[in-house]
Amino acid sequence: MNVTGPIHFYNRYTEHLETEAVYGGGFLKWAYGNPLGRVSVELLVKRAFFSYFYGWWMDRPSTVAKVKPFVESFGLDAQEFAKKMDEFTSFNDFFSRELKSEARPIADDRDAVVFPADGRHLGFQDLSKVKHVFVKGQSFDLDALLGNADLANRYRNGSAVLSRLCPTDYHRFHFSVQGKAGQTKRINGDLYSVNPMALRQNLNYLCENKRTLTSVRTDHCGEVLIMEIGATNVGSILQTFQSGASLQHKGQEKGYFRFGGSATMTFFEPGAVRLAEDLRTHSANGIELYARMGDLMGRVS
Repeated sequence: MNVTGPIHFYNRYTEHLETEAVYGGGFLKWAYGNPLGRVSVELLVKRAFFSYFYGWWMDRPSTVAKVKPFVESFGLDAQEFAKKMDEFTSFNDFFSRELKSEARPIADDRDAVVFPADGRHLGFQDLSKVKHVFVKGQSFDLDALLGNADLANRYRNGSAVLSRLCPTDYHRFHFSVQGKAGQTKRINGDLYSVNPMALRQNLNYLCENKRTLTSVRTDHCGEVLIMEIGATNVGSILQTFQSGASLQHKGQEKGYFRFGGSATMTFFEPGAVRLAEDLRTHSANGIELYARMGDLMGRVS
């Protein structure tokens, strides 16, 4: 398989298979598809200082000049932004933008669980049966991913959704459920890309990257684990919620990423939820489903 080949996903709204416009695609192809590029990833690109420097650069006021061309090039809808285009102070300010509340309606059925972020999603009803994540034969190393064997055992036969955020996406992440949020645990690591060009080669990049993990206790679907995964050029994973807070409604903001592609994962205990049919169907074929934050991800079983 050509690991740096086109990235296809199914768009829930257009009901068509589409090809992703990859920001920085040329660099990714070189970094993960060329022997010299792969050496540079190990020696430089995965290192935290590389991404911290890039994040610092994107905080500079001069980078605001990149905002309008970026919006136009990738066809973003500026009418959704909470700020006007001329109110952003840097590219990072734009990147971590808030949206108007009406831009992302939340599925309000009592038994609905919702997508935590805009992005391309893979959903797995039973993690113990997963044998195809981006390429056949790849499955999640849950012990390594969660950093705790006992915790992994609780979710080994449970459900999970991997939500991949491209640089072009809205980069705030939200709670899929209501309940009581615990403290966030930080797991230090590297910063490999989470683009499929990289994950087709090695899914375990997810386990090696910097991660944060939060549990939410619910009355209707057990204890839900929420993980944020950093990636190349993600300056920070910032939490905006209050630990121990009661989440009165699903879709409440949890935090945001600074510049770069990144990912979240949502884990459910065995039998707690039934993932949406289109999410299960396309994921079984190794195809991501594009859906927006707040849209239906599944229902409580």
